[in-house]
Amino acid sequence: MIKSKKYSGVILLFIAVSLIIFSQRIFSSPPKETQLSHTENNFRRVPDTREQVFFSFSTVARQVLPTVVQINTVEVVEQTAPGFRSPFDFFFGNPAPRGNEQRREFRRPGLGSGVIVRQDGRRVYVITNNHVAERAQEIRVKLNDGREFDAKIIGNDSRTDLALIMFETRDSVPVAVLGDSDDLEVGDIVLAIGSPFGFESTVTMGIISALGRHGPRGIAGFTDFIQTDASINPGNSGGALVNMRGEIVGINTWIATQSGGSAGVGFAIPINNSKRAINEFIATGRITYGWLGVSVGDITGTTAEDVRKSLGIEENRRGAMIFNLFRNSPAFKSGLLPGDYIIQIDNESIESADHLTRIVGRLAPGANPVFRVIRNREEITLNVGIEARADEREIQRNRDLWPGIIVTNITADMRSELNTDSSVNGVVITSVVPESPAAIAGIRAGDIIQEINDAQISDIGMFYTNLNSPGARKIFQIHRQGSSVMIGLVK
Repeated sequence: MIKSKKYSGVILLFIAVSLIIFSQRIFSSPPKETQLSHTENNFRRVPDTREQVFFSFSTVARQVLPTVVQINTVEVVEQTAPGFRSPFDFFFGNPAPRGNEQRREFRRPGLGSGVIVRQDGRRVYVITNNHVAERAQEIRVKLNDGREFDAKIIGNDSRTDLALIMFETRDSVPVAVLGDSDDLEVGDIVLAIGSPFGFESTVTMGIISALGRHGPRGIAGFTDFIQTDASINPGNSGGALVNMRGEIVGINTWIATQSGGSAGVGFAIPINNSKRAINEFIATGRITYGWLGVSVGDITGTTAEDVRKSLGIEENRRGAMIFNLFRNSPAFKSGLLPGDYIIQIDNESIESADHLTRIVGRLAPGANPVFRVIRNREEITLNVGIEARADEREIQRNRDLWPGIIVTNITADMRSELNTDSSVNGVVITSVVPESPAAIAGIRAGDIIQEINDAQISDIGMFYTNLNSPGARKIFQIHRQGSSVMIGLVK
């Protein structure tokens, strides 16, 4: 009993001491909320370690936000509206008098973003997308600090979807630092800054999802896009894609979406493409492209394997095939021929017809690059003098393409569709360029070319060999709907 009381006293003493120590720890430590606040404040400072970068992008945002602007545009559209009619006309069915229509102007607002890239005295230059500013009669630029200025277009280009606008101010403005988009790698962290849905100075974060993407037909065909999952929405167009050093690496341009909102698949024009555009817009108001003067395509479809064998091109050999040449073009003058398969320009391998177009477009007029092509199963090299590309409308009007047709090897399905038996050999014409020499001469899609200047044509390789043989005059023997037709072309 005595021992029991003794042990009970010891236990009570131990509990009392423990409670004192525990209470001292509680009251001597800051509350949990205070500790979290202290930690958050640390990460709100300038990120100076790799670990801190993952918790705050505020330094990058503070650096770039003042250089990104909101662009408000107004497009004035004229439409025909019916003139005044008496209310009795409605009841008695009297028709509206002719010539009573009125032309009315409607103001269509637009929204986008832009990046301040240069200040020269009072002139401040902003790069944006062509589709933001192209049709605008009025342009208003709003800076991050709330100042607003009227602006005008200095230059624009639909092929790259870039435009440069300018406003004037006596005050200095922050100018963006342009990075090197060639240094980007998939997985790099980036910020997208702009005015989505009119919410100016919005910053979103993501990574580089892919590089070298191609847009749908009609969207900046001369550009390899950067793909990112940083949220981009309507109003972001023309805004900045920024790396973690606060450098502009891209101009946000379009999104792939079914809903109209961000689906995490956004695209930006590499800033290296924009640097050249900025200089040329300021100097001349337009971008000058290199011009080769050919129509090219890829070897695809059900006949691709057979066509490659006929031309002596390995199955996996990438390149672009010349179908037609503009007469008196750089290609024509330099000795390139229909049927040539271009595999390399200088030290750059050709991946596709679109790739070839972009490479040639980037070449400066007057350049004399070395082309490597496959012709008659052999690789040859040619020096080709590049000229300035004319206005697109002028090129479209010029239909002087030689020979003006695209052909392929005939297949069993084609024979069945053309109602032609197996005794008819040659190559079938798949398309004819309108207003070309072939079209003017009366050649049609579906014609089967059996001979050129009395030489038998068995496949596409033989066709181009004989088409390109010496002599300007080419006589085609054509099988058409069971009849034989002779048509002559002069190169």
